[in-house]
Parts: sequence; structure tokens; C-alpha cells
Amino acid sequence: MRKILILLFTSAIGYAQESPRYLFDDLYFADPSVHVFKDKIYIYPSHDIQTDVKDAANGAHFNMKDYHVLTLDNINGKAEDQGIALKLEDVSWAKQQLWAPDVAAKGNKYYLYFPAKDKNDLFKIGVASGKSPIGPFKAEKNPISGTYSIDPTVLNVDGKYYIYFGGLKGGQLQEYRNNKHSKNYPELQKEENALLPKIALLKDNMKELAEEPKDVLILDENGNQLKSADQHRRFFEGVWIHQYNNKYYLSYSTGETHKLVYAIGDNPYGPFTFKGEILTPVVGWTTHHSILEIDKKWYLFYHDSKNSGGKSYLRSLKVRELKYDVNGLIETMNGQD
Repeated sequence: MRKILILLFTSAIGYAQESPRYLFDDLYFADPSVHVFKDKIYIYPSHDIQTDVKDAANGAHFNMKDYHVLTLDNINGKAEDQGIALKLEDVSWAKQQLWAPDVAAKGNKYYLYFPAKDKNDLFKIGVASGKSPIGPFKAEKNPISGTYSIDPTVLNVDGKYYIYFGGLKGGQLQEYRNNKHSKNYPELQKEENALLPKIALLKDNMKELAEEPKDVLILDENGNQLKSADQHRRFFEGVWIHQYNNKYYLSYSTGETHKLVYAIGDNPYGPFTFKGEILTPVVGWTTHHSILEIDKKWYLFYHDSKNSGGKSYLRSLKVRELKYDVNGLIETMNGQD
């Protein structure tokens, strides 16, 4: 069992005033995907480790090798590390870099969706299954056909499961057009439409796509697609989706500008209209998060690099309450808290 550090901060004027707290003081985790299964809170993060890899250009210094499952009995309780649920050597098709995962439950089984580089150094999305939300999980022999890039997350809508994925630069999304790969695609010009996260319906077996991945369209207030140059609003990585007041909230990281932002739509496929910032830049490089309701309150789980002295590849998990205004817009929070 790990001790939770509770940090009390006063937020900057103009931001929501909830105080964040760290979940662990002696292990580095990031990219939390959080779910409630059978009245217990389960956190599925990536596991940051010390690395000698220096190539930050493509994220190779994020060289994670396993997944742990963390649990909370309640939102204010003590966190427990349930140990390793899946290791790199247990994934026959994967070469390296177990990045941010997600988990979905169906029937009496749990499905862990995760990105990893294959033997050709291309990111694909894999799936592993188990009978318990803490694992162990057994990986399929091959990645999910038709998937690519990183940061999978799965949404359950009335028994239909949709998988979202995608991430730029180290996540390789820029190497795909119409689901086809090439390293020779030209770099997008500033006036061109921004690249978009992907969505696909999963088959009933939860291990295959039921359709070709589609773009998740993100629009500005005038109904125009966000442009590549719009780095304060356009998608970069870390997509998450949740429902609130019969609307779908698509949230994601903007990457180079280090913001956590969101857009709202009427169905899982979109289109989504950009609405604003959830979290200003944290200490570290970017923000990968999850948002969910627990005991009639909403919470943001995320990470920063304060505890490692600002090392971007050694991050610590945080949680804070998230609030909506009367119009359903999310109140912006200060990432420096």
C-alpha cells in the first residue's frame, strides 16, 4: 500500500479552487485511465521508469515496460498498487514502449487496450483480456487489425463499444492518411486542416474493429475544422470521452502548447465543437488524463513532473474535483497547482 500525499494549494485567481492531491510518493505513473467497477475505483496508468534513452524527438525516452493497476476504495481513500498486470515480454508482437492504456468491461471479462511499437517500429493498438479488473491480462498474439498510433480509449454506449486513438509526432499519426501508412506524407501546412483522432466501433468480441477507423471531426465556433496552425485548440494526443447532460465531451492534449482542452458533440462520432480549456499547462511536457463521475461529483485525473524535479518522463498522478457551470461548460483549472 502506498501513502497518498495530500497537497493543499491556493489556486490562482480566475481558476476553479479545488486542491489537487498526489496519489503516490515513491512510484512514477502517468496517463491515468480511471474507471469504477463494482463500486471500486481502478486506475490504469502507464508506468514511468528511469531511462538512458536521450532521443526526446520521438518520445523514445518514455520507454515503459509494464502496466500496473492501482485501486482506491473511495475517492478520498488510500491508494494501493496491485502490481504488474501485463509485461512487455508477454506481448509477442511488441518490441518496446508500452504507452498509455485503457480498460473496458463487458460481461465478466475485462479488456486492456494498449499501444506498443511492433518489430517494424510502428505503433499499433493491442488488446489483452482477463477475468479480474486487476489482471493478470493475457495479450492477443497480434495487434488489432486496422489500428495504429497511440492512446486508445474505449466508450460504452448502451452496450456498443467505440475505440478512439491517435497521437502526433512520437505517436506517428502524421504518418497516416485515410488509414494508410507512409513516411513520405508531407508535413501539414499551417492553413491545412489539423489531423484528427480516430474512432471505430468494436466487434462483440471486443478484439476486432467492426469498421474502418473514421476521423473525429473537431470544429471551431463557426463550424469550420480547426487548422494545423491552431496549436492552442487542435488535437495532439491523449483523447478521452465522457457523457454529461446527454452530451459527449471529447477532451485531449494540445501538445506543444501543453493545454488540456475539450469539445462537445451530440453522438460518439461527432462532430465536436471546441469549447475551451480544462487545465492550463502543468510542470512537465503534456497532459494525458481521464474524467469521470464518482459519488455524484466529477473528477479530473492527470499527471505532472513536479516530484521528479521537472523530468518529463518521470511523472506523478494527481486528482482534483472538476466542475461545470450552469451551461455545462467546464471551469478552467490551474495546472501549476
